[in-house]
This record gives sequence, C-alpha cells and structure tokens, in this order.
Amino acid sequence: MSENNQKSPAKKFFYELFFMTLGTVLMAIGIYFFKFPNNFSTGGVSGISVILSGIFPEFSSGFLMMAINVVLLVFGFIFVGNGFGLKTVYCSLLLSFLTYGLEFLIPLSAPITDEPLLELVFAIFFPAVGSALLFNLDASTGGTDIVAMIIRKHSDMNISKALMVSDVLIVMATVFVFGIKTWLFCVLGFAAKVFVMDSVIESLNTSKYFTIITDKPDEINDFITVNLHRGATMSKSYIGSYSHETKCVLLTVVARSQAVYLRKKVKEIDPHAFVIITNTGDIIGKGFREYL
Repeated sequence: MSENNQKSPAKKFFYELFFMTLGTVLMAIGIYFFKFPNNFSTGGVSGISVILSGIFPEFSSGFLMMAINVVLLVFGFIFVGNGFGLKTVYCSLLLSFLTYGLEFLIPLSAPITDEPLLELVFAIFFPAVGSALLFNLDASTGGTDIVAMIIRKHSDMNISKALMVSDVLIVMATVFVFGIKTWLFCVLGFAAKVFVMDSVIESLNTSKYFTIITDKPDEINDFITVNLHRGATMSKSYIGSYSHETKCVLLTVVARSQAVYLRKKVKEIDPHAFVIITNTGDIIGKGFREYL
C-alpha cells in the first residue's frame, strides 16, 4: 500500500478507488450479515443503529444507519465545508446504501448460524480489515468521524478521548436494550476491534529496512535506485572490528514486495555482503507517506 505515491495520477485514482470500494464492501458484509442479526453494538454509527432498531423495531438497522450517515454528511458540509473529503463522502454513502440495499437483496430475519461467538469473529474481522484499508488511504466511512471533524474545527476537545468515550457509552447502552449476554459479546467485540484494526494497519504499512555492508556498493546502489526506484544512504567509512577492513554501508527502505528481489540481487552481486533486514512502519518521505 505504501507504493501508491509512485503511481501516475490516473493509476493512483483507480488504485485508491478500488481499495476504498473493497474496504467499504468488507465493512458492509461484516455489519449486515454478522453485526445486525446478532445485535452486536461495538460503537460507531452501526452500533447506534443497532440500539435504536432495538428500541424502535419498526425501523431496520440498515435504514437507521443510512439515515444517520446522511444527516451527519449534511452537518459535515455545513460545519466543516471544504475540509470535508470526497473520499469520506464516497465511502459513507456507499456503506449506507450497501447495508440498506442488502436488506432487500438478501433479507435476514435471524442470525445465519447458531454460533454467536463465531459470528462475532466475522462481525469484527470484516469491518476491522475494511476500516484499516480505508485508514491506509486517508479515507473513512464518516459516521462518528464526521462528528470528530466538526468538534476538532470548533473546539480544543481531545478528539481521540471523545470518540473512545462515545464508543464505550454505545457499548454500555447495549445491556439495557438487549440484555447481559449480548452486552458481553459487545464488550468482547469492542476490545477485539481495536486490536485487529491496529494489527492490519501495521501489516499494511510494514516495509523492509536493509543495512547492507558490502565491497560493491555502487552496483547494489544502482539496482536500488534504477530497478526498485528507491533511495539509499551510503557511507564508506565503516571499518570492521575483526578484519579492520574498510567497508561501505548502504541503508535503504523498500516495500515488502521488493525485499525479496533486493536480497537476491545483493547475494548475486556480493556473496560476502553482510545484510541485516528488519521490519519497519510509518515511513515518512518520498515513496512512502509524505506527511507527519
């Protein structure tokens, strides 16, 4: 995912559109097929919709979710204005219409299995992966994120704490509407949601950091810059503590998909090179994330 900064504008647009759509579809699958039928409320607009549907059964969770998201989008345009991203609008509307539309395409009157714990796994996994894909593209499905944008623009309130408190309150409210058993599942799901999403985001952003100690730095550097289109830092003042020979140290960061090619090429160019490869994330700079 970190390679999209190197793509042409058209390729980048379709690349991001594809993964935004995929992420939103995954969220819709998890919400409609697993969250709604089991009344799992783990925060956010989907959680509010589940609770309101339990209080007002004449309204479906999908309809309520669409209505709330549309209202929040309107408020977002009013109070945030130009700072309101098109990615958020697209993902929010797509998620709303997908979850509501599925009620007509594949109506569900009960959970699809008699294993609530199994369904909780999928209710957390699909939305968490979808949210992570969107997060990696600086997109979101709106909802409570829109409220956060409004609050951030008009106050100095700590947004992360406010969102956490709101999600906790939504989860706590479940016990009064659906009982203790469902509430316990929601508490478990809420805790798992944060862990899974963070793990997926970290996995998507993982790159490979190479420290290469070699006698043939120029050939390896040419491969890095010309073939992999990456930069490298070169130092020629390294002296081995055992051999006391002067070596060159190359430092570079590449995508995971490029790491195997660089490793093979280093071995081919200099079989005696000493290579250290480590995982790293949140790389700031050209070819990776270009903001702090």
